[in-house]
Formats: sequence, structure tokens, C-alpha cells
Amino acid sequence: MDEQHSMARLVRELRKLTGLTQEKFAAKLGVTFPTINRWENDRAKPSPLALEKIESLLRSLGDKGEALHKTYFGREA
Repeated sequence: MDEQHSMARLVRELRKLTGLTQEKFAAKLGVTFPTINRWENDRAKPSPLALEKIESLLRSLGDKGEALHKTYFGREA
């Protein structure tokens, strides 16, 4: 994942794609609102467990999630 395709950008794009607020997105992933905020502002990175949940959410979104997954992980979900 390069600078242009940062984890912060992925989290933000995925959250917007799902149409959720940071609070609701946090609840969906089992983390807190401040955690999502730190991820989106590139002040922290998701844990391996959170990354698994993010990838699972991407897979559940079908084609749109697949496109994001390829962009940020360089492989199909």
C-alpha cells in the first residue's frame, strides 16, 4: 500500500461507501469512534484483527468492495 493508497484513505472510502457515520462504522467493526477517527486521520493503523474485519466488510459489498480491495490490497478479496 503506497502513500496514494493509504489505510486512512481506504477506511474513509469504505465508510463513505457503506453510508455510515464514524460512530456507526466503529460499531460495525467493533471499535470506538476515536479509533475510526485516528485511522481516517492517519494517526493510527488498524490492528490485524480490525484489518480482517475491514477485508470481510469489503467482500460483503460485492463489486464495489472488490474494486476498493484491489486498489488498496493489490489483490482480489
